[in-house]
Amino acid sequence: MKRLCITLAFATSMAWASPGAHGPNGEHLDQASASTANGLARLPDGSVNVPKLAQRRMGLRTLIVPETEAAATVQLPARVVADPNASGQVQSAHGGRIEAGPQGLPVAGQAVRQGDVIAWVRHHAEPFAQASQQAQRAELKAARELAEQRVKRFEGLEGTVPRKDIEAARIEAQSLAAREQSIAASLGAREALRAPVSGVIARADLKAGQIVEPREVLVEVVDPTRLMVEASTPDVSLGAKLADANLLGVDGVKLKLVGAARALRDGVLPLNFRASVAPGATPLALGQTVTLVAALKERRKGMVLPAAAVVRSPSNEAVVWIKAGFERYVPQPVQVQPLDSATVLVTQGLAADNRVVVQGASLVAQIR
Repeated sequence: MKRLCITLAFATSMAWASPGAHGPNGEHLDQASASTANGLARLPDGSVNVPKLAQRRMGLRTLIVPETEAAATVQLPARVVADPNASGQVQSAHGGRIEAGPQGLPVAGQAVRQGDVIAWVRHHAEPFAQASQQAQRAELKAARELAEQRVKRFEGLEGTVPRKDIEAARIEAQSLAAREQSIAASLGAREALRAPVSGVIARADLKAGQIVEPREVLVEVVDPTRLMVEASTPDVSLGAKLADANLLGVDGVKLKLVGAARALRDGVLPLNFRASVAPGATPLALGQTVTLVAALKERRKGMVLPAAAVVRSPSNEAVVWIKAGFERYVPQPVQVQPLDSATVLVTQGLAADNRVVVQGASLVAQIR
């Protein structure tokens, strides 16, 4: 009975322990136990306990990374733009009413070849102008018929009428016929809208019966394999320092610097890169905003890690997980700069003998 009372008293003291109270082995009695059924636990100092079985289940891989040198990088905001040599716009010179082409009206994403008729524009004239053309056509028709009759009479009197008069009458009749045909064609004229380049229709704003104005952009055609990336920077000397560039988080795209502008635009300097998209890579879209990682010619010391090894702490700080024991992992704040879409350079925060989690770091960070 005495032992039972002591046990109950100890349990009661643990349930009602005051803040900061400790047990006989130094444990905090005012905090709930962080251990779980499978042994995963977040320890009070921020480190985590991961049993060996859980490590294999999570696929954790660690690596001792040597210090090396890599090119310094800078991140620039950029957007995808069309290559002027591989894109074009379709516009109407005079305006009119839209009619479907041989393959119907174009839609975004449709492949076209250079010179294909993608739509027709039926010209429309003002009522007064149209009536004037019709009257002129009627006059030309009457004059042509009289000229043809004169030719027939002269041909019937051949031998008595000079040859030159017969030829002059025949030429006059042909001229009147050509003028009449020209006026007749202008009354029902329509303009062919043709694809300026081979590629894919990026934008199409056409509907059957739509009235369009002159020089209005109706269709944009772009070659998806020949795009450009335009970045901007306030540093006017950056163009001379660049050695290489790639897109952050976009694989299969190679960039080649075309050149830096010599005039500021909205206070920043445009940098143009030609993009080559590999087959099967994620396609780029016109106007898409991207982050460009530009490698400079200068080099910095650090440790190259996979980008997946760097995760964010609850305070949004970049950290890596270091293996401090057989089952203990410690978060370490670091300073990093991206090298490409798959690797980063850790410039501060790591030592040469640290064993860093290079696979499964995001799973370790989720342990609570």
